[in-house]
Amino acid sequence: MSAQSIFSLQGRTALVTGSSQGIGESLARGLAEAGARVVLNGRRMEALETAAEVLRADGHEVDLLSFDVTDAEAVRAAIDGYEAESGPIDILVNNAGMQHRAPLEDFPAEAFERLMRTNVTSVFQVAQAVARHMIPRGRGKIVNIASIQSALARKTIAPYTASKGGVSNLTKGMAADWAGYGIQANAIAPGYFDTPLNAALVADPEFTGWIEKRTPAGRWGQLPELRGACVFLASDASSYVNGQTLFVDGGMSVTL
Repeated sequence: MSAQSIFSLQGRTALVTGSSQGIGESLARGLAEAGARVVLNGRRMEALETAAEVLRADGHEVDLLSFDVTDAEAVRAAIDGYEAESGPIDILVNNAGMQHRAPLEDFPAEAFERLMRTNVTSVFQVAQAVARHMIPRGRGKIVNIASIQSALARKTIAPYTASKGGVSNLTKGMAADWAGYGIQANAIAPGYFDTPLNAALVADPEFTGWIEKRTPAGRWGQLPELRGACVFLASDASSYVNGQTLFVDGGMSVTL
C-alpha cells in the first residue's frame, strides 16, 4: 500500500460521540475529509442536525445517532440498531465528556459520580457495544479522547484528572483484551485547546498568559490540529499501534 492510501478512510463508517460541537465536531470533520461516512452522536438532535448540515454542505456523508452515552441500555440499542439497519461501524471515537471544577475538599459527591459516568463509564459502554460487532468481523478502530490531565493535575479538577487517567488505562485494557481480534484501541490526549467549552479561559488574559508561558509552543491548540492524530489512529497507518495514548499538547506534558 502507498503512504497515501494507508491513511484513507474511504468506505468506512466512523461513530463520534459528543460530536455536535468542539473537539468531537472537528474530529468528525477530519474523518470525513479522509473519506469516512461519519455518524454524529449527542443528546440534542437539533444540535446534531445543525452540525450535519455544515458537513453535508461540503459533500460529506453524515448519519445521526442520538443517545445518552451514560445509559447502557440506550447505548446498546442504538449501536445494535445502527449495525442492523445501516451497516458496520468500523471506527469509534469516544469523545463525549464533561468538566466540573471545585476545590477537592468541597467537591460534591453527586458531581464526582456524574463526571465518572460521563467520562469513564460511557467510554466502556460505547466501546463494548461497538466491539461486540467488531470482534466477529476481525477488525476495528477505537480512539478514546483522554487529556493532558491523564498525566498531569491542576487545582480544582482532581476528579476530572482521575477520570482521564482512567480513560488512558482503560484504553490499555481494551488493547489487551481485543488486539487478538484485530482491533486497535488507542487514545488521544489533547492539551489546552481553543474550544467553545474553554471560551471563558481563552478570554481570560491571566490564564492565556499562563498557557503561553507553560506550553513550549507558546499558544493554545487549534481544533484542526487534532485531526491528523485521529485519522492516523483510525486508519491502516496505525495497524500495529495499540493501547497507546498520543499527547497532542504543544509539548506541555514533557517540560517543567
